[in-house]
Amino acid sequence: MPTTTHTKILRIAVPSIVSNITVPLLGLVDVAIVGHMGSPVYIGAVAVASMIFSLAYWLFGFLRMGVSGMTAQALGRRDMTEVTRLLVRSLAVALTIALLFLVLQVPIRWLAFALIGPTPDVTPLATTYFHIVIWGAPASLALYSLLGWFIGMQNSLFPLVISVTQNVVNILVSLTLVYGFGMKIEGVALGTLIAQYVGLLTAMALLLKYYGRLLPYFRREGLMHNIHQFFVVNRDIFLRTLCLVAVTLYFTSAGARSGAVILSANTVMMQLYLFFSYFMDGFAYAGEALGGKTYGAGNTSAFRDAVRSLFLWAAGVTLLFTLVYVVAGQGIVSLLTDEPQVLAAADRFLPWVWLVPIAGAAAFIWDGIFIGITATRGMLLSSFVAAVCFFAVFLLAKTTMGNHGLWLAFVIYLAMRGILQTLMMRSRC
Repeated sequence: MPTTTHTKILRIAVPSIVSNITVPLLGLVDVAIVGHMGSPVYIGAVAVASMIFSLAYWLFGFLRMGVSGMTAQALGRRDMTEVTRLLVRSLAVALTIALLFLVLQVPIRWLAFALIGPTPDVTPLATTYFHIVIWGAPASLALYSLLGWFIGMQNSLFPLVISVTQNVVNILVSLTLVYGFGMKIEGVALGTLIAQYVGLLTAMALLLKYYGRLLPYFRREGLMHNIHQFFVVNRDIFLRTLCLVAVTLYFTSAGARSGAVILSANTVMMQLYLFFSYFMDGFAYAGEALGGKTYGAGNTSAFRDAVRSLFLWAAGVTLLFTLVYVVAGQGIVSLLTDEPQVLAAADRFLPWVWLVPIAGAAAFIWDGIFIGITATRGMLLSSFVAAVCFFAVFLLAKTTMGNHGLWLAFVIYLAMRGILQTLMMRSRC
């Protein structure tokens, strides 16, 4: 493989991986701040409200994924007019959705609380946090569009700069408001809100400084050109995300029905999967950018070379994580919890985590490539079939295998996504 292909992959993947890792660190800081306020209800309130925003914004992740693939293809065709139109379209959709969030914030909170069921002592604090942070919806959703557009332009450095800036501002402002001004959960919420808008301002500043030269290419009269494809792609990604959310929520609820110890063990072990995903998502972003650009340019040989190179990197990362989890998995789990019952339970189910990198690697890479070439219908179909397999396997295995059956279903779900996408892409690769 040409060295240049691997270099292009790493230029996109490495900053994306670093950016991904900063996200959970921010959550840890928020928990650490509220964890010293003298009552566990503060932690519960932040956990409940944060979960609502995580799920809501995850569902609208198509704002990032949809624009990245189409932008990369337009860049490959050297169609700079369409490149600028895509950004404007995505921002317009993002701000429209954000406006609905603001207008419907009360019914959204009612519905979310009804589904989650926070305890009476947590509900007032979670409500306070929710109604402050909800005003960051325009910034958060607009950032999805901007980050996706930057990746489509083969630039993952700007998303890293924006993420780090947001996290630093969030930490500094939250600490200042809580410890300097004596605020409680309001201070943490305002820190998050302010950081979201600082992130948006940072993104806009980078956009104008480094891509301002593209402004003359923008044509308002053609803004609705290809709008049907824009919404079809985003619809498919949205429905595919619903499949992923369904599996994730059911995995958690099934563990909860097995008792607090099993729930805790599953939660701890799922962190190992999430850490693996932070790395693989970086290479998926490279698939979006390079796959989309070479596909848009009609360069079949370069497209196939990018795919082969991405899978070589995926194989290396998979081997590394598998070895680490086999050799040091117990040690990693013990760093996350010192509860004897949870450690004992995790020890019984840990071999399933060893299989997760092998089962899931292909799905991550193919997801990135499918987004890049806007083959989102295939991605939706594979996710739907894999989700059906997850529920079917667990329902058949739960009586005899219990939590082992849940992990078996999850591993099969990951593998099925990759297998189906591989079969779909045989003719192109």
